[in-house]
Amino acid sequence: MGLIEKRGGCQCGRIRYSAKVDPAEAYLCHCRMCQRATGGVSIAFINAQKIDVAWDHEPDWYQSSPIARRPFCSTCGTPLGFAFPDSERMDLTVGSFDEPYDFKPSEHSGAESMHRDWIKTTDLPEQRTEDSKAIVDRWITAVGKLPD
Repeated sequence: MGLIEKRGGCQCGRIRYSAKVDPAEAYLCHCRMCQRATGGVSIAFINAQKIDVAWDHEPDWYQSSPIARRPFCSTCGTPLGFAFPDSERMDLTVGSFDEPYDFKPSEHSGAESMHRDWIKTTDLPEQRTEDSKAIVDRWITAVGKLPD
């Protein structure tokens, strides 16, 4: 497919970016560092050249380990990526893209920490947000509509 340009950002909108990415470079990381950094069982990343990532507003960064740092928004807490300081490449979180639907994972990284019960979930029952009256009522009361 080649490089495509995509926009993304944090939940509150303070941090925005555009990036040229190859949808084939998406993957899931299951390592313990990513689990702890996101609070999830894995994180979906897409790899990009740092030079192909343009920040409208520079993100906050924290040193997440002795070998890596991570961009994030200090206002809303959204994790935005992962980078080795000595590399020309970095990862961006798939969930932070405005339209992440072109991306399909091509591999599992950090598989030694994979929670396999969370990988194959297609047989689990599904519930749409708009089918939960309690959640819908909260959103309508708070902002008058469901979130995008």
